[in-house]
Amino acid sequence: MTKAFSGFLAFLAWTLCFASSLQAQSEPFYKGKTIKVIVGTTPGALYDQWSRLIAAHIGKHIPGNPELVAQNMPGAGHKIAANYVYNVAKPDGLTVIGSIVPTLYFDQLIGRKEVQYDWAKFVWIGSPVEGEHQMYMRADSPYKTIDDVRKASEPPRCGSQSTADTAYYLPKLFEETLGTKFRLVTGYPGGPDIDLAVERGELHCRAFTIEAFFSREPYHTWRKKAFVRNIIQTGRKKDPRLPDTPTIYELMDRYKTSESARRLASVILAGGALGRPMLATPGIPADRVKILREAFKKTMNDPQFLDEIKKRNYELNPKSGEELESIVKEAMSQPPEVIERMKKLLK
Repeated sequence: MTKAFSGFLAFLAWTLCFASSLQAQSEPFYKGKTIKVIVGTTPGALYDQWSRLIAAHIGKHIPGNPELVAQNMPGAGHKIAANYVYNVAKPDGLTVIGSIVPTLYFDQLIGRKEVQYDWAKFVWIGSPVEGEHQMYMRADSPYKTIDDVRKASEPPRCGSQSTADTAYYLPKLFEETLGTKFRLVTGYPGGPDIDLAVERGELHCRAFTIEAFFSREPYHTWRKKAFVRNIIQTGRKKDPRLPDTPTIYELMDRYKTSESARRLASVILAGGALGRPMLATPGIPADRVKILREAFKKTMNDPQFLDEIKKRNYELNPKSGEELESIVKEAMSQPPEVIERMKKLLK
């Protein structure tokens, strides 16, 4: 073999390797990959349904068209899922939380030991909706109004998943601002489990989003049968679907709530602005964060996705990852006096 021919072979081998390297670099990162979508609640809850709905559509808007597989990881009011994604999942953009309780930062602010995440360091991808909340009460209970709850010798029993759950902190907020009393029962795996406990007569009430109350069963049937009544809502204005249900702001005016308690209410209720956020592990490369955020935005305008939203009668009021990131930074920057009041509220 001549030197010239040997040199030619070496050059050819280098060229092939270089071309192969270029082809590998030009391939989208997500091609042939699978994204794991963690769901922090049990199957059937609206957080679960939102997660699976987004997972079914977002893949086609990610270069490389990866497969998305949902995995339920319930427990501790979504903290198990949050801790897993923050600490265990690799920061490669292949693990996301599809939808999570937006007030998990409460537990971090007040220093709960179960918290193993820094809320502000998550990668925020987007949220499909934001919304206000309501509390339902079994219609056959003696608690027809908030006035009845204030005057009751035996407090109504309300169920929740954990102290970061809407079903826990809203009744506590009502106690702080309106003078009510509730007996809170925690530890349920998810919202559907609380609803079953209400049907069995173990509980009287539950607080959660207006969106969920009007989006699925068992609430459609409950409303037809007048099984429950809505006794309070959290918006500054009444939701058109709840024209006879007073807002917390109307009730604070009626009961002459102090200014300091009103400030606490503003901080607590601000969590609703995050809606049902989709987030991911800190440290994901910036280009992949951009890909995921852009894919989320495109999904929110996807005709097939919008058709599905319409069929399910879901609300849609999306927020971008950048907007969520800004909201979170503000939420995590509370003065000591507000945190002390939160500690008292959530003790």
